[in-house]
Amino acid sequence: MLTSKQRAQLRALANSEDTIVHIGKGGITENVVKQAEGALKARELIKCRVLENSMLTAREACDELARLTRSEPVQVIGSRFVLYKRNEEKPGIELV
Repeated sequence: MLTSKQRAQLRALANSEDTIVHIGKGGITENVVKQAEGALKARELIKCRVLENSMLTAREACDELARLTRSEPVQVIGSRFVLYKRNEEKPGIELV
């Protein structure tokens, strides 16, 4: 579980990140989960976007994708959200 200080640190880092995962009208598909898992393993911190034609809100998509990838929701703003998952094999982000 992330502390509020760690969430603030991750939010600041996420500002410079590009959106990696896009969720369309198909919702959270197996391919979306695989893409998110691969990106989390490589980067630990990813930004996702729910497209206008999706039936999910960003909050719903964030909660579902976090559950499926066993990651931590960091932030939801508008149609975008940020997830974090520490890579135990090769940690890259030092949290305070």
